[in-house]
Amino acid sequence: MMVGLENVDLKAIKLEKGYVGEGVQEDNRLKAQQAEVRKSGSQSKRKESEETRSLNALSIGQSNSIVLEHGQPPVDDSGISFASTICPAPLCRQFWKAGNYDDGLNSGTTLQNGKSHLHVHPMFLHSNATSHKWAFGAIAELIDNAVDEIQNGATFVIVDKTLNPRDQSPALLIQDNGGGMDPEAIRRCMSFGFSDKKSKAAIGQYGNGFKTSTMRLGADVIVFSCHLGDRVMTQSIGLLSYTFLAQTGHDRIVVPMVDYELNTITGNMEISHRYDKEYFMSNLSMLLQWSPYSTEAELLKQFDDIGSHGTKVVIYNLWFSDDGNVELDFDTDPEDIRIGGDVKKVQANPAWRTVNEQHIANRLHYSLRAYLSILYLKIPETFTIVLRGQLVEHRNLVLDLKFQEFIVYRPQTGGCKEAEVLTTIGFLKEAPHVTAHGFNIYHKNRLILPFWPVVSYADSRGRGVVGVLEANFVEPTHNKQDFERTSLFQKLEGRLKEMTWEYWDYHCGLIGYQVKKKLPPIEPPQDSPLGMPNSGKMKHVTLNHGMPNGGITKPVTLNQNHHSVSVEAASAAGLSSKRKEHGDLNKFERMKRQAGTRADAHNLEIQSLSSANQLMDKETMNLIQENKKLHAKCLEHEKRREDLDLKVRQLRRELGDVQQEYDRLMVELTSLDTVEEEHVRT
Repeated sequence: MMVGLENVDLKAIKLEKGYVGEGVQEDNRLKAQQAEVRKSGSQSKRKESEETRSLNALSIGQSNSIVLEHGQPPVDDSGISFASTICPAPLCRQFWKAGNYDDGLNSGTTLQNGKSHLHVHPMFLHSNATSHKWAFGAIAELIDNAVDEIQNGATFVIVDKTLNPRDQSPALLIQDNGGGMDPEAIRRCMSFGFSDKKSKAAIGQYGNGFKTSTMRLGADVIVFSCHLGDRVMTQSIGLLSYTFLAQTGHDRIVVPMVDYELNTITGNMEISHRYDKEYFMSNLSMLLQWSPYSTEAELLKQFDDIGSHGTKVVIYNLWFSDDGNVELDFDTDPEDIRIGGDVKKVQANPAWRTVNEQHIANRLHYSLRAYLSILYLKIPETFTIVLRGQLVEHRNLVLDLKFQEFIVYRPQTGGCKEAEVLTTIGFLKEAPHVTAHGFNIYHKNRLILPFWPVVSYADSRGRGVVGVLEANFVEPTHNKQDFERTSLFQKLEGRLKEMTWEYWDYHCGLIGYQVKKKLPPIEPPQDSPLGMPNSGKMKHVTLNHGMPNGGITKPVTLNQNHHSVSVEAASAAGLSSKRKEHGDLNKFERMKRQAGTRADAHNLEIQSLSSANQLMDKETMNLIQENKKLHAKCLEHEKRREDLDLKVRQLRRELGDVQQEYDRLMVELTSLDTVEEEHVRT
């Protein structure tokens, strides 16, 4: 399996001898096993109704369903059955307490055909999902799958609330219009140890995210996927149900699946001929009993809004929080999904408390809309995320910064340069009123660490300093909420700390704090013309020297010939010239003249700075006016873009309708060709 062994609950894996697949068990052997269990008294404390339900569930569970045994196809096996006959235990609805699982069997093994096989215990579904401490991290994994489908033509992903038809309880819907999965692909998706992510740019890597994320959000998930390839259209349905496995007492993960194929002659979806009808009906029976849909017609109706390609994931029996409510809050905001009880009160000045609590650095922890808006560094204009029926507006955190600097970091290991990373650092626009700080670190365009505090500031040192970078040279953990703590990552952490201190110490005066360090002057060249009387006007500017040396900016003056030199250096150069002209004066006269020269130089410096400040004020006003004009143009372009996006979506819908009509006509044409051929033959 591709999952890390350090995260595996060893209790969830058992050694089985001679196992290939669960076959249909003989009635007399099943009855004998049930009689033996009843004789042992294991069911004496349970009600008769529970007993009947358990036996029915067991009969279904022992059919030819797909078993996650390294992707092997189901094969009839009349040997030992490992499905327990105990009555179903109540399933706890709180995720962190739902790991208690008893299959009623000991962990002993039996030799069969002299072979031994490892299989995955249902307990592993829960223990594997505990890697996601945060529910939004699990949702992000499923969004990643849709984003990876952009290369296959995906243009949207929908995240919404739906209802379980059986009991009207809330369920989570995630749907995209990517390439979809054929029968083999959906089996790999719902199995352990497989990954179809071959692209280096793909966010997913191990093929384990679907199982961990869905089981973290709810006890059960049903997947509908439609795929069109090689002129064959398929529809596949798979069920991964912790409830089913727990209540039927399975000691291995069983995933019932059914497949349909389009009959090009009749134009109807028909049972796939991959397996026999008995196998199909057995799996369909399990789907109808344990999924939210009680009839085959209801199952197939779920494909109506998918079209010829795409995937729909419905997670139901959502986990509860400690207060007994559903962990995902669909009610507080009808256009958002929130984590109930995760709204954090910020310790701040009462006048600034609201701006801190409403800042995205705080809201992303409990608002899915806020989190999804910054989940990707860049998003194609052709792709949209739709949450609760409303588009999620992409947010570039770099645009939230003022007084920006750009610093290039070149990590090295063993004397070899690993990468070249551009880091943008600055103050939040709301600084100093907000307490948020830290770095937003992306990996392959995906946010891994939001507002990661590399320093714990004292006396407000580092307050409001935020950075954004994409670090593809370090590897994220498999839940994509942190990075592996390698030496490269530790070096990165140390460098980001240095950046934060340097930026704060030299620029905190820009937001009203006392400057810790003054910017050092630049030494002038020896042949600088600024030492001469008529060197031209000077203009005070700031150059960014952050690229090579860590992000320290230094004020310099520029003359008309654009030679860099500080005002202090210019004064010193003038003094040196005057000393040469009056070398024959006595010591007293030299001291007197030098003192007068220093005063003149000081006055020259004040006058230069005064004229520079006036020039800066004028330029600032011009920039403000220009900024207002550009902002108005941006708003105009943004509105035009929204109109165009709306038009594009309408055209895509129309194109989809035309495509469906085209497919229908092609099916009819094929049917007519077949009829014509038969007519010609007769």
